[in-house]
Amino acid sequence: MKAIVVPRRGGPDVLELRDVPEPVLREEKNEVLIDVEAIGVNFADTVQTQGMYPSGPRPPYIPGLEFAGRIHNTDKRVMGFVHSGACAERLAARQESLLPAPKDWSAAEAASFPVNYFTAYFAYRMAALTEGDARGKRVLIHAVAGGVGTAAVEIGKLLGLEMFGTSSSDDKLRKVKELGLTHGINYRTQDYEKTIAEMTSGRGVHAVLEMLGGEHTAKGTRCLADMGHIIIYGLATGQAPQFDFMAMFQKNLSAHALWLTPLAAHPELMRAAWQRLSGWIAEGKLRPVVGTQLPLERAADAHRMLLERRNYGKVVLTV
Repeated sequence: MKAIVVPRRGGPDVLELRDVPEPVLREEKNEVLIDVEAIGVNFADTVQTQGMYPSGPRPPYIPGLEFAGRIHNTDKRVMGFVHSGACAERLAARQESLLPAPKDWSAAEAASFPVNYFTAYFAYRMAALTEGDARGKRVLIHAVAGGVGTAAVEIGKLLGLEMFGTSSSDDKLRKVKELGLTHGINYRTQDYEKTIAEMTSGRGVHAVLEMLGGEHTAKGTRCLADMGHIIIYGLATGQAPQFDFMAMFQKNLSAHALWLTPLAAHPELMRAAWQRLSGWIAEGKLRPVVGTQLPLERAADAHRMLLERRNYGKVVLTV
């Protein structure tokens, strides 16, 4: 079968389309064979390729964290996420980790859901922004025009949040406002820390969804209101988070790390999250934003789009 392979550490240029052996199902893991139709591309994929996750897969490996397709020899449409291996024509996945793909969603939309929406959902839970408690509160969402960002806006709208979002493009911000973003901040022309202080009259936001790392973690903490929460779920700058401890100390702030893979090892958490998310899907209130679709062999171009901040919504590879 055809698959994308990471033969060594590096950037997008190391990705290769190769013929590889068919996946071998492990009965003890209750795995089934998936005929992959679409793969969601995440910033975490680029981080894995560069070897920035200590527990990430080691070369050579097949990248790809989320997918949509059909269980082999059936018409059952499914979606899900894995540690790696989704960028291939076929994939072995644990049966209990699969989710039913909504009937009226395309494969590309289904492949855009698992990582982004579960991440956004758990970020709000960690920030104590839940139904009944979130209405009227404020949140800052970095990379608001990306996959997790657009998911966070859709969920934040349902929670009744006042949402501030950063992006490098006025056009992207305009599009996200159509999804429900309250305030857009172009970080190329505005200092978001000063802008948040001005727009909130110095009160700050109740939570920051932070996936940049480096100095932005410290800037994010300074955007928070008393007893606020910063949720760290990525390192897009390639730098470890820097903390302004005195700002945290003075305001009794909390910092939370969020990585979906370990959370998936807790079935009760995932079931509860899916029950709420699937309810919103059934009501027509959530639908992934697919900005770009590329064929599998253009995986390197997909990675470049994310690294160069050229994407709006989700970048998807199709098989």
